Amino acid sequence: MAIFSKKENIAEKKTPAAVAEGVAHAGYAHILRHPRITEKATAHELMSAYAFDVAQSATKREIMHAVKGLYKVTPRKITVAAIPRKNVRSARTGKRGVKGGGKKAYVYLKKGEKITLT
Repeated sequence: MAIFSKKENIAEKKTPAAVAEGVAHAGYAHILRHPRITEKATAHELMSAYAFDVAQSATKREIMHAVKGLYKVTPRKITVAAIPRKNVRSARTGKRGVKGGGKKAYVYLKKGEKITLT
């Protein structure tokens, strides 16, 4: 069993950007959760803008690398918005709860580029 110094362990760690640039698509699955299929998002697709639910800790740079890796297109601009948590009440039982929030990203592409969402 080899003992490593702290400098060697730090050098082996990958930054989030390095992980996002990796070849495996499994690395992108935790960044881009799934596309947001809503009326507003569908209207934005006409302007080459696509909406995705993303991880709470995802940065614009990580989202850009994930879109490049999965869809083979280069984003022109990325806008990120936080979805607030909401208090809800069940109409059937009357119990109160919280609907979890999240984070969404709007990915703008160059005119003429498209992403096929399934």
